[in-house]
Amino acid sequence: MEPTDHKKPHVIFIPLPAQSHIKAMLKLAQVLHHKGIQITFVNTEHMHKRLLNSGGHNCLDGSSGFKFEMIPDSIPRKSEDDDGSDVLLAYVETKFLAPFLDLATKLTTPATCIISDGFMSAFTIDAAKELGIPVMLYWTFSACGFMGLYHIQSLVEKGLAPLKDESCLTNGYLDTIIDWIPGMKEIRLKDFNSVMQTTDPNDKQLAFCINATQKSHNVSHNILHTFDALEASIVNNALSSMFPKVYTVGPMQLLIDRISEEEKQTEMLNFNAYNLWKEEPECLEWLQSKEPKSVIYVNYVMSLKDIIEFGWGLINSDHYFLWIIRSDLVVCESAVLPQEFKEHIKKRGFIASWCPQEKVLNHPSVGGFLTHCGLSAGVPMICWPYAWDQLTNCRYICKEWEVGLEMGKEVKREEVTSLVKELMGNGGDKKRTKAKEWQKQAYVAMGPNGSSYLNVNNLVEEIVMLSRNSK
Repeated sequence: MEPTDHKKPHVIFIPLPAQSHIKAMLKLAQVLHHKGIQITFVNTEHMHKRLLNSGGHNCLDGSSGFKFEMIPDSIPRKSEDDDGSDVLLAYVETKFLAPFLDLATKLTTPATCIISDGFMSAFTIDAAKELGIPVMLYWTFSACGFMGLYHIQSLVEKGLAPLKDESCLTNGYLDTIIDWIPGMKEIRLKDFNSVMQTTDPNDKQLAFCINATQKSHNVSHNILHTFDALEASIVNNALSSMFPKVYTVGPMQLLIDRISEEEKQTEMLNFNAYNLWKEEPECLEWLQSKEPKSVIYVNYVMSLKDIIEFGWGLINSDHYFLWIIRSDLVVCESAVLPQEFKEHIKKRGFIASWCPQEKVLNHPSVGGFLTHCGLSAGVPMICWPYAWDQLTNCRYICKEWEVGLEMGKEVKREEVTSLVKELMGNGGDKKRTKAKEWQKQAYVAMGPNGSSYLNVNNLVEEIVMLSRNSK
């Protein structure tokens, strides 16, 4: 692209500095680039360095039409392992605008549009005004997750949140049914994003999330990583009337899979820049030796106490398991398993620090997913929601989409064993069938004339049109 041509579409992407957000936004950026849009993908310096460490020194080389850039996050760190997550949101609000503007104004080819993570709207909407270009918000999770977070503002206005005191966590208060949110039937307080479960009226995370979702009305274009058939009641009955333009574009991986390897190489889209941890492909070799649908895949954040309960629960289920235990996955403790586990794990399990998740979930040997409640590739789930929108996802996975089993908040090995046996055995047949049905619907959404396929094309056309009108 010639640097003198200021009207060709050039989109700056900026994700929240977190694994799932970077991955989702990078996939959308790849697809838009494949359709002719120039991309500048902006990570923080800390995340940029971590991606290089895990993917290799050349993983962020990009191409002439796809560049990676970085800005400082200004977070003081005690070590390389310190992710700064406890202060991240405060720094997003106060420290990101100036370096982002500095970077944007120095680009050889001026940007014509910003696609911002919804949680980065704290500064990206102001940045877009300063640059004189449009901004779109990309909410990198489900429509129910977005809607549940968006309506926490209503809960606060009605005096339902924050919680009056700690007793509300255990006295049944969270079972209160909320029946006035469009498209969300019989949603309970406990199904809302966990930020509402604070007792502090001045809670900073709560305020940040409310501000971010309400800023969705300050832009004309909102993008969500879902597909219409999966969340029809929310997308068609609620979001379409809330916002001028809504684009459901999921699941992105299906569009990327349709790009040929030759095209990926030509367009420099074959980079390994998704993960903050180095993948261990050995787990795929281990899966190759297992029977179809015989392995349960486990990926969680948990305490050491929970790890021990999970471990014995998995071992006692007598099913094969692939278990991801990365360095920061165990909360505030060392991820060292007790010695007595080792012999048992050799017989039934494989432990890795990270894996290529899409390849694992699509592997024929994998028959179930023990998860914090993210959607999977036609694989039924055992859901143990930990925080954030996982609580909302769990409700929909288990009750609305009927592809999951919910596990109690307190991890008990007996329950883990029971649920694994149910999901992997005949008791999971209905869940497996339903998961495959949703997978087919996802393929339809991303196929020719499918809802997500058309939305991506409409999004490209909109970016091209807006770029012509940018200053």
